[in-house]
Amino acid sequence: MQFEVFTLLPEIFPPYLDNSIMKRARERGLIDVRVHNIRDYTHDKHHTTDDTPYGGGGGMVMKPEPVFEAIETVLGLNAPFDLAQDNSDQTPPKPDSIIPIILLTPQGRVFNQSIAQELSQHKRIVLLCGRYEGVDERIREHLVTDEISIGDYVLTGGELPSLILIDAISRLLPDVLGDPTGAEDDSHAMGLLEYPHYTRPPEFRGWKIPEVLLTGAHAKIDKWRREQALLRTLKKRPDMLEKAELTKADLKFLKNLESEERSEK
Repeated sequence: MQFEVFTLLPEIFPPYLDNSIMKRARERGLIDVRVHNIRDYTHDKHHTTDDTPYGGGGGMVMKPEPVFEAIETVLGLNAPFDLAQDNSDQTPPKPDSIIPIILLTPQGRVFNQSIAQELSQHKRIVLLCGRYEGVDERIREHLVTDEISIGDYVLTGGELPSLILIDAISRLLPDVLGDPTGAEDDSHAMGLLEYPHYTRPPEFRGWKIPEVLLTGAHAKIDKWRREQALLRTLKKRPDMLEKAELTKADLKFLKNLESEERSEK
């Protein structure tokens, strides 16, 4: 997968991308992260990318000209509406035939594992990092095709959110993680929080790991892990159980937990 990142601060990206899983994935050609400096697409000696807002008010706004030119040049577009046009009366394009142009903004849809799965189906993604008070509205209206937020709070720019998207999406791609099924049991991937993990030593400061993990009985271990995931989700994020795909065994386990809690009261 190829990520095209457009930012005013390209120096933020190498420290994270040149380490650990992201570094190995790039070295193996599994992902390609290309960081573009929006200032390179300005035409004045000061490389101006922002200006004061019409109507007054504090802060600065990212100008449309360098942003449009940067993205159109890199993608080889003749006009922004090549990707942002209304296709409502046409057959929807296949996921790999369009390039999402995503603006990282607090006003976007809140990022989650489902959106990461959705975006992992594309071969190329554009991430536009906002700065200052935001971007000129014409960028939002006529260039970007999607807006994503990483939560209901405000950051100083879209660089950290874009790194989060790159990481979350990349680890869903084939061979990026060492374990082929490594992402399947992650928290949120299966609709539940992930079960607890233990490693050596089997006893630390008097705290022992659950005996079932030492049995080698995979069926029993799988059952224990599933129940622990249900229990952890019930305690920490009960709202997730409303949307999770639960089996009859899951529902029975949860019902027994509720009965135990009532009896203890």
